[in-house]
Amino acid sequence: MSEFVEENQNEVTMETMEDALGSVKEIKIGDTVIGDVLAFDDNQVRVSIQESGGLEGVVPRNELSATPVEDMTEIVNIGDEVELVVVKPIKDKENGNYLLSKKRVDAKKVWVELQEKFDNNETIEAPVKNKVKGGLVVDAGVRGFVPASMIEDFFVEDFTPYVGETLEFKIIEIDPIENRLILSHKEIAREEREAKRAEAMENLEEGAIVEGTVARLVNFGAFIDLGGVDGLVHISRIAHEHVEKPSDFLTPGETVTVKVLSVDPEAGRVSLSIKDTLEGPWENIETKAPQGAELTGTVKRLVNFGAFVEVFPGVEGLVHISQIAHEHIATPQDKLEEGQEVQVKVLSVDSEGNRLSLSIKALEEAPARAESQEGEEERSNNRPRRQRSNRRDNNNAPRNNNQARSNDDDVDTSFTFADMLGSQLADLDLPEDN
Repeated sequence: MSEFVEENQNEVTMETMEDALGSVKEIKIGDTVIGDVLAFDDNQVRVSIQESGGLEGVVPRNELSATPVEDMTEIVNIGDEVELVVVKPIKDKENGNYLLSKKRVDAKKVWVELQEKFDNNETIEAPVKNKVKGGLVVDAGVRGFVPASMIEDFFVEDFTPYVGETLEFKIIEIDPIENRLILSHKEIAREEREAKRAEAMENLEEGAIVEGTVARLVNFGAFIDLGGVDGLVHISRIAHEHVEKPSDFLTPGETVTVKVLSVDPEAGRVSLSIKDTLEGPWENIETKAPQGAELTGTVKRLVNFGAFVEVFPGVEGLVHISQIAHEHIATPQDKLEEGQEVQVKVLSVDSEGNRLSLSIKALEEAPARAESQEGEEERSNNRPRRQRSNRRDNNNAPRNNNQARSNDDDVDTSFTFADMLGSQLADLDLPEDN
C-alpha cells in the first residue's frame, strides 16, 4: 500500500515540474516581457521578469524614457508592472540576466500610432526640442526631424525662436525600421496664414490707420505684418524725405503706424504708407524757418538759375544764382556742388506754396573794394557836376591867376581845357556882343 502511495506522489511531482517547466517562456532578443520593479540601483532599475522562472533584468536610466530624466521614480516605482523589451543577455549576471528597455517598448507603440496617422493623413502636435544645422529636432514620442525648407512657407534664417514651441506637423515620411520620421510644418503654417489673411482682409478698410510690425525689408520697401496679412510700404512711402535704403529708417520687429492706401482681397495685396501718418515737412514751416532765420542745409540740386538746398527733411528752398555769392558767377557750379553743406539765411517764406527763398551771400561779408576803384567810381560819378562848375567858374572868374589861387581850398584842382587857355584868351581884344 505504501509503495502505491509513494509511486503516485512521484507521478504528481513529475507532472508539477513538467507543468512548471512548460510555463517558463523562452526569452529571446526583441521579445516583449512584463517586469516587476524590485529596486533602484544607481543608474538602473532592477526588475523580475514574469513567467521566466525567476530570471531578472536591468533597465538603464537612458532606456527608461526617450527624454532625459533626473529622477527615475518619475517613470516607474517599486512594485510597478512594466512592459519591457529584451535588448540583449548580460554575460555578467550579478545584476541580472538580461538588459531591458522601456523606451523601446514605448517607441514601438508610438510608431504604430504614427503609422496610423500617416495612413489617415492626420497631423500631430509635438514640441521642438532642439535646432540643428539643417532644421529642427522634434519629440514625437520618437525623434522627428523637420528640414529647414519645411519649417515655414518662407525662408527661415534663425531657428532659435522655434525651440520649446509646440507646433502642428504633417508626417511626410515614416520608417520605423530605420527609425526615420520626417515632419513638415510648412503646409500647416500656410493654411493658418491663409485663414488669418482672409479674416484680416475683411477687417481692413481703405484709409484706416493701424499698427503693424516690420516683418522684413526689401530693396523696394518693407512688408508690415498686420496680424495675419502682410502689407507693402513702398520705399517712396516710408518717409517724407528721400529714402536711399529702407534699413536706414526701419528695423525688422519694429512696431510702426501705417495708413491703409488700398486693399485687393482677390490678389491678397495691401498697400500701406508710413509717411502719411507723419507730420508733413512743410507744416509749421513759418515757425521752423521764419524770415531772417539762419539754417544749415545740404545742396540737393543745381540748376541754371540757382541751387535747391534741403534745410529740413523733405523741405528744400531755392538759393537764386544772384544770392550765391557777392561776385558775379556764370553758373551755380562755379561755387557749389551737390551734397555740399552750406549756411543759408531765409529771405522769404510761402507756407501755402511750400516755397522758401534762401541766400548764401547774405551770411558772408562783402569783399572790400580797392581804393583806386572807389576813387575812379567817385570821379566818374562827380565829373559832370564838376565840369559844369568849372565852366561856370571860368566864365565869371577874374583874369588874375593869383586871385584864382586864393579861392577856397575846396575848389576842384583838376585841369580843364578852358583853364589851360584862359591867360591867352585874356590878352585878346574881342568885340562885345551886341
